[in-house]
Amino acid sequence: MQIEMDFTPKGKQFVIEKNHTFTRTERTEQIVKYFDLQGESIKEQFIGNLELPDQWNVGLIVGGSGTGKTTIVRELFPDEYIYGHSYGSSSIIDEFPQGKDIDEIIKVLMSVGFSSPPSWLKPYDVLSMGEKMRVDIAKSILEDRELIVFDEFTSVVDRITAQYGSELIAKKIRRDNKQFVGVSCHLDIIEWMNPDWVFNTDTMEFYIPEKKKSNTKSKSFVQRIRDFGEFLESITI
Repeated sequence: MQIEMDFTPKGKQFVIEKNHTFTRTERTEQIVKYFDLQGESIKEQFIGNLELPDQWNVGLIVGGSGTGKTTIVRELFPDEYIYGHSYGSSSIIDEFPQGKDIDEIIKVLMSVGFSSPPSWLKPYDVLSMGEKMRVDIAKSILEDRELIVFDEFTSVVDRITAQYGSELIAKKIRRDNKQFVGVSCHLDIIEWMNPDWVFNTDTMEFYIPEKKKSNTKSKSFVQRIRDFGEFLESITI
């Protein structure tokens, strides 16, 4: 894989080139012949520009499957990219960093929409995909990372959960004054996260969306978390 990067003081201009070499077999030869493909490899190129604001907390990289989201985010944020945590404890509550008190752990779990105390006593492996996603994000927050880059964080849950959960995560990131880059194939979370910037890989365009008021009804943040937790317990993800 060949990669060319050009970093600017305010953002990141990039050209990413990937070259995939394939083995010549009977089947690959048939594909080459049927579709009149040339060469011994498949080449991809992604070109874009991220003119990041001086101050930001939440960014989104969105676009359809196969448009380069994961490739781009791994190259632009290699050290901050979250791709699976290591879990081995018999209960979720024991998976979080040592030195974090129980009140802080509970607060973060609730803030990302995982507000089911019985589930905190389960091991990670038995959780639903949606629950695992929220635990992964909570653990990243408690690891004191300044920048969290999370791939496809809304793809394993239903749309209502994704939208409501996105809002809660964004609010938590802003309260802690951290930075979060979410990667998703769903555009419906944009208005819920109210991001500071968006990069769309369908068009390779960067833009700063207009800020919108929250979609949720006028309730205290704690009450909305409780409502969300009760809702999650009533559905299967």
